[in-house]
Amino acid sequence: MNRVTAAFERARSEGRRAVIPYLTAGYPDPKRFLDYAARLAVEADLFEVGLPFSDPLGDGPVIQRASETALRHGVRTRGTLELLARLAERSRVPLLVMTYLNPVLAWGPERFFEDLRAAGAAGVILPDLPPDQDPAIAEAAQAAGLATVFLLAPTSTEERIRTVTGYVSGFVYTVSVTGVTGARDRLPQELGVLVQRIKAVTRLPVAVGFGISSRSTAQQAVRAGADGVVVGSALIRAIEQGRDPARLLAEIRQGATG
Repeated sequence: MNRVTAAFERARSEGRRAVIPYLTAGYPDPKRFLDYAARLAVEADLFEVGLPFSDPLGDGPVIQRASETALRHGVRTRGTLELLARLAERSRVPLLVMTYLNPVLAWGPERFFEDLRAAGAAGVILPDLPPDQDPAIAEAAQAAGLATVFLLAPTSTEERIRTVTGYVSGFVYTVSVTGVTGARDRLPQELGVLVQRIKAVTRLPVAVGFGISSRSTAQQAVRAGADGVVVGSALIRAIEQGRDPARLLAEIRQGATG
């Protein structure tokens, strides 16, 4: 069992679901990123670090703004690796890097994944890669010792679910809605059907993202059968508004209990 799946098992043994916060590396600036991330990690089972990218098509306006801010601070692949290593020194929570495919290809897949692992990453999330279109990418990540995470959406067919889960070695990232990331007041009623369709073909943990913003939405994900919740836009929006993201995450953690 890798560190990623083990984190889900620990959360389940404690009678709750795993909580996975997300922050873009270098947002709102490199120093404050580390401070916020270390505080959030106290309430987390895993932690997702976003690699800033100039064209994050799968992200909504909140994370797009965070990525633009980090890029203005000069944080790119090398800077993300440096911040990741410093965060790994401050927290024992398994770290996952969310990155679009272009930075991986520009760095070189084998080198990229080896450098991620050396910096302290336990896994990698590749939102824009259909893994069966380039199986060598997932193989390179796993060969470097990283758990691989791919996304499924409400539009995924049974055949697609079987194909994608075959390349996953960490957890299945389940998108609650068709569209981009963003905080929402409610999750779709059909989410439970999607989660059960995925669980019918894999024993891997299933985490729900794209919409977790409160204790209430976390509870909705739990009722839908999720093994974990991913929260990103709501935390970044809290930082934008001068609120404490760690307090919000603590409330979401309460919603993920049960």
